[in-house]
Amino acid sequence: MQQEAYGEVFLIDKPLEWTSFDVVKKVRNALRIKKVGHAGTLDPLATGLLIVCAGKQTKQIESYMGQEKEYTGTFVIGGTTESFDLEKPVISVADPSSVTLEQVQVAVSQLTGDILQIPPMHSAIKVDGKRVYESARKGIEVKMDARPTQVREFEITRFEGDEIDFRISCSKGTYIRSLARDLGEILGTGAYLKALCRTRIGSFLLSDAHHLPELIEAIKARPHENL
Repeated sequence: MQQEAYGEVFLIDKPLEWTSFDVVKKVRNALRIKKVGHAGTLDPLATGLLIVCAGKQTKQIESYMGQEKEYTGTFVIGGTTESFDLEKPVISVADPSSVTLEQVQVAVSQLTGDILQIPPMHSAIKVDGKRVYESARKGIEVKMDARPTQVREFEITRFEGDEIDFRISCSKGTYIRSLARDLGEILGTGAYLKALCRTRIGSFLLSDAHHLPELIEAIKARPHENL
């Protein structure tokens, strides 16, 4: 009965190269309960805020997933990759040396507000019951329809050489890798995502999140009967 009544929400700073499921599995094993899930996937090459819910709090996952997200990171112009991030090798597209900050700002303005966005092939979206990244890794192309999304804020915080640092506030279902692709297409140089960190989900902040190793140790130190 105690386990059925138990519920908790963990704010975790997801480590680089970990999948969101890796984090959930680690928390699940530490808690020794089955009912654990996350509220919004972060790609392995992204870091930052991951909300993990346990016990009865898993009922709140959808409400957390629907909240606005904020990200910071770096785009690189002049090339692209099959996945629009560094999961795949970089392919040179065009010399970006003549691109100006004004041109970047104009491109950014076209990608701000209510937009239609085609998700990347290397994503967890399901088409015909299958994750599209599974098809992509087998070399099978899947038709992806554009989806409405909202980019409320798209701020350039640094533009130096071929690198563009950004801060983006956006709705559920927005793919930052797709914004990289679209930015590169508008500029005519190609672009890909070099680094990404999720800093906020709704009112939950990365600054309040736990580092995973310390959290796991704290969970294991609890009396098990209190769960």
